[in-house]
Amino acid sequence: MLKLKKIIACAAAPVITCMGFGSFTPTNAAPDEYHDDWLHVNDNAEIVDMYGNPVWLTGCNWFGYNVGSQVFDGVWSQNMHEMLNQIADHGFNLLRVPVSTELLLQWKNGDPDPATPKVNQYCNPELTLEGIEGGTIMYSFDIWNYAVKWCRENGIKIMIDIHCAETASAGHQVNLWYTDKFSTDDWLEALNWFADYYKDDDTIIAIDLKNEPHGKADVPDNMARWDDTKDPQNWKYAAERGAASVLSANPNLLIMVEGVEVYPKEGYDWTAPAIEYTTMTEFYYGAWWGGNLRGVREHPVDLGEHQSQLVYSPHDYGPLVYNQKWFDKDFTTQTLLDDYWYDTWAYLCEENISPLLMGEWGGFIDEEHDADGKNTKWLTLLRDYMIEHRIHHTFWCFNENSGDTGGLVYDNFGKWDEDKYALVKPALWQDDNGKFISLDHTIPLGKNGITVSEYYSGSVTPTPPTTQTSASTAVTEATAASETDADIIYGDVNCDKSVDISDAVLLKCFLINSEKYKISEKGKTAGDVHGNKNGLNAQDAVCIQKKILGMIKELPV
Repeated sequence: MLKLKKIIACAAAPVITCMGFGSFTPTNAAPDEYHDDWLHVNDNAEIVDMYGNPVWLTGCNWFGYNVGSQVFDGVWSQNMHEMLNQIADHGFNLLRVPVSTELLLQWKNGDPDPATPKVNQYCNPELTLEGIEGGTIMYSFDIWNYAVKWCRENGIKIMIDIHCAETASAGHQVNLWYTDKFSTDDWLEALNWFADYYKDDDTIIAIDLKNEPHGKADVPDNMARWDDTKDPQNWKYAAERGAASVLSANPNLLIMVEGVEVYPKEGYDWTAPAIEYTTMTEFYYGAWWGGNLRGVREHPVDLGEHQSQLVYSPHDYGPLVYNQKWFDKDFTTQTLLDDYWYDTWAYLCEENISPLLMGEWGGFIDEEHDADGKNTKWLTLLRDYMIEHRIHHTFWCFNENSGDTGGLVYDNFGKWDEDKYALVKPALWQDDNGKFISLDHTIPLGKNGITVSEYYSGSVTPTPPTTQTSASTAVTEATAASETDADIIYGDVNCDKSVDISDAVLLKCFLINSEKYKISEKGKTAGDVHGNKNGLNAQDAVCIQKKILGMIKELPV
């Protein structure tokens, strides 16, 4: 089992704009509950927390909102709160939730539910207007916000997945992110609204811009492409626009970009036909829907100043979903790498180009479906490869009603498939004692977990990064510094006569816990670099980081 190395990130860990803090604190919420769990990507292609500590996103999918249920599937028979408790207790620290553009716009506009949410009001009295068994079922958005609340209380983070443009059980089969009913502009509007609505709640840490863009050259007008053009079908260009729409509202969110289905072979372009049947010449490299990231080598996604929020997210499945040609042999990890994985997506992590999050992987392992064991073998090989290379992932899926994969539960969502869970469990983030690790700094993951702060420091309060001048040393220095010294160096929070990462670290720690992390009066004056002497806040930390990175020349701003 992979255990992340227990180190405290040093001063070399990169910093980004607005990392870890929002512009204001939600009502009745402490800052560390909502503003210290944002994630970003460092120069080593690792996803790290605001302190530079590597984290491992190991979650699962739970669909329903995308198919017209107006709620998670299974709430028609089981208690939603209890199911979320079980997901946390079983060690899944991230929940990928498929939704539709149509649903988000419905919520944005306050439109009525097109159908009554599939909620058993006797099993879910909390989801009724009256709060009683058999009561009137709430509006779907209100139910969703209960899910967000219960995830937060369980230490589960959420990733929204725009699974389809239109809410429909087969919506995922539509090739592109737009249809004749919902345009690209509608999609951008939905993304922006959602990101803005939750910009001050770090329960929601990521958005998967579009599930499985796909299409082949036999339908050229409906084929997701990947290049540097601005064609309407160009998924790379659309993803950059989608990311910009999200990050303009919340620059702290991770942006998941999936691949496409096909990519032109060397010497060909997107005008090539699907195949030349007289010679059986194939002009494209094929892949699973959304799984082809070959185009990143020549045409990487460009998020500008927010590049540190980008994560590529392929999908991969075994032979029971479709018997791809790389399954025709007695496959091994090496043959899968040679025949498909490496050039399609694995090179991105092996060459430290980008972190990967395997957005979907899963399948049947029971004898009825997998009599020859090939699917189980594939699942095991992929699992072990993801553990070895610290690939983030969300297992498909929690639902039992996924027709070609099954799920983690069965018996109308009432029982866990212990055999399948045993296969997945080694790939969940755990410490040496088998405690599941949340991505939250203050809330442990379920009843069997710990916080990321406890994992790295053994305490509830995060330990600041160790630098050449550590934050703790800096506090002592700041206290000892002469308060009568009139030579203020703006940005020098720790009063060591230089402006570096230790100053930003100390300021952020002070904003989280001013009782534990002290700043002298002189340091407070030096740190107040944004605005007109309005006291220390997150914007001051951002400005200091920009000065360190050379993005601004002088302080104060």
